[in-house]
Amino acid sequence: MRVLVTGGAGFIGSALIRYIIQHTKDSVINVDKLTYAANLQSLATVSDNERYAFEQVDICDTQSMQQIFHHYQPDCVMHLAAESHVDRAIDAPAAFIQTNIVGTYTLLEVTRQYWQGLERDKKLAFRFHHISTDEVYGDLGGTDDLFTEMTAYAPSSPYSASKASSDHLVRAWYRTYGLPTIITNCSNNYGSYQFPEKLIPLMILNALKGCSLPVYGDGSQTRDWLFVEDHARALYAVITQGKIGETYNIGGYNEKTNLEVVQTICGLLEELVPNKPDGVKYYKDLIRYVKDRPGHDLRYAINASKITKELGWRPQETFESGIRKTVQWYLQHKDWWSPILEVSYRLERLGNSN
Repeated sequence: MRVLVTGGAGFIGSALIRYIIQHTKDSVINVDKLTYAANLQSLATVSDNERYAFEQVDICDTQSMQQIFHHYQPDCVMHLAAESHVDRAIDAPAAFIQTNIVGTYTLLEVTRQYWQGLERDKKLAFRFHHISTDEVYGDLGGTDDLFTEMTAYAPSSPYSASKASSDHLVRAWYRTYGLPTIITNCSNNYGSYQFPEKLIPLMILNALKGCSLPVYGDGSQTRDWLFVEDHARALYAVITQGKIGETYNIGGYNEKTNLEVVQTICGLLEELVPNKPDGVKYYKDLIRYVKDRPGHDLRYAINASKITKELGWRPQETFESGIRKTVQWYLQHKDWWSPILEVSYRLERLGNSN
């Protein structure tokens, strides 16, 4: 199978590509604009593989995308290209509208034109898989409810609204044109190669520097944490086994408050890096409570029983095993994250994002 992956130099996209190249016989065409959060070093382990190809192209560029489809003749599309940082969306939403909505529209149209020209057998086998977020469902608040595939959309931020819009476009192209689409909505991902603006890598790297660990509000915001390699396995199961027109929720069954996450990281660093920066007695002493961001949802949690029942997928990592692997990875891969901080970042000012 020839798989066209958009946003493949990002956190989840690179994990997916590494999985496909390392665990299947499929070929991958990685289409990525290479914005600030993209990093081709995340694909260093597979970049020389003959089944991997990279094209630096903006998905909003219709002509370039048409040329890519014509040249590579993909058997399916896995669409991950997106702006995803909530704080950035609050400060400057225009890029989110452009990439997440206009970009998805452009990709759908290019895909539709390509798909309509395929021979019958290839046309029947083709799939367009749109990868989205649980944030489109809004806020569960203090309830014990879980998001299901039937939960009504109620996005709270410019980011989640743009992703909800892209989901609606994908469903419309299925309903109106018959384009064979599938949608997945996932919970918060974490793991290796995650850009340091996100909560978990931000806390790890700030703590190592002896910088403050900013926690929004009282830290009670609850998320369902999904190890990125588990997510990659789920995405591949969906593109190969999922039913056209269906939605699948993907979650880790690991609900934790933001404060619990930060405290867990501090505890692991006490064990793994006992020699602390000057002036730091305990890593947890670096925690600072800061003003909550506007429209901050209190709780997300996913019911992933559908994908388990229909496709046989379930997460392999618990939060405890996954977070330990993640902290260890950042400790062992300064060569990956150090250039990011030096070139494009003031880590201390970012705040957490999940």
